Amino acid sequence: MARRTKVYEGKAKVLYEGPEPGTLVQYFKDDATAFNAEKHQIIDGKGVLNNRLSEFFMTGLNAIGVPTHFIRRINMREQLIRAVEMIPIEVVVRNVAAGSLSKRLGIEEGTALPRPIVEFYYKDDSLGDPLVSEEHIIAFGWASQQDLDDMVALALRVNDFLSGVMMGVGIKLVDFKIEIGRVWEGDFQRLIIADEISPDSCRLWDAATGRKLDKDVFRRDLGDLSDAYTEVARRLGVMPRNSANIAKPTLIN
Repeated sequence: MARRTKVYEGKAKVLYEGPEPGTLVQYFKDDATAFNAEKHQIIDGKGVLNNRLSEFFMTGLNAIGVPTHFIRRINMREQLIRAVEMIPIEVVVRNVAAGSLSKRLGIEEGTALPRPIVEFYYKDDSLGDPLVSEEHIIAFGWASQQDLDDMVALALRVNDFLSGVMMGVGIKLVDFKIEIGRVWEGDFQRLIIADEISPDSCRLWDAATGRKLDKDVFRRDLGDLSDAYTEVARRLGVMPRNSANIAKPTLIN
C-alpha cells in the first residue's frame, strides 16, 4: 500500500491527502483529551464510534439540505471528505446551561435557556479557545458579517436537526460545537459544516435520568467513556455489526 501524505494531525483526528483533488481522508484516533490536552488518555474503540456517529449525523444533515464536507465512509475509522478552507472559529449552540456558561454567568447547570444561544470561540489551543464577539471576528478578518449570518443560520439548522434526532431516542441535546469551512464554486464561496459531529463535540444527557453520555464522562471521571458513546450509538442504531468487539476494533486499511 502506498504511503499516504499527512496534511494535519489534531488531538482526535488525522487528515491525509485524498485520492482525488479537493478531497481528504479523515482518520479518527482513540485519543481522549480535555482541558486543552492537559488530560489525555487512549480509549480503545473511541475513534470507531466517533467515525460512525459523525457519519450518521453528517449524512442526515446532507439529506435535509445542510451542506457538509462528508462524502462517504471508507472504513471503520476513516471518511472521505471535501477539502475546505476552515474558518478559525468554533460555533457553540447552547440549549441548556452547562459547562463554561454556568461558570461564567452563575447559572445552575441543567437550567433550560429561554432560547438557543449561539457563541463564538477563537480556535487557538495556546490561548484556551477564548470566547469572542462578532466585533472581534469581523475586525480581525476571520469572517465577514455575511459569513457570520450564514454561520448562525447553519448552526441553528444543525441544532433543530440534532435536537429532534436525539429527542427521538430519549437524549437531551444540551449543547454542541461545530466548525465551518469555505468551499469555492467559481468566484462564489459557500459555507459548509466540517470537522465532526460526535459525543466529543456535544453534551448529551439521558432525558429521563440526566446521565451524561458525552465527553464530560471523561472530563469529570464519571465512568467509562466508551460505554457512554456506545450507548448513544446503540440508541441511534449505528452500532457496528461487530459491536461485541467494539472495545478493540480492527483497523481496515
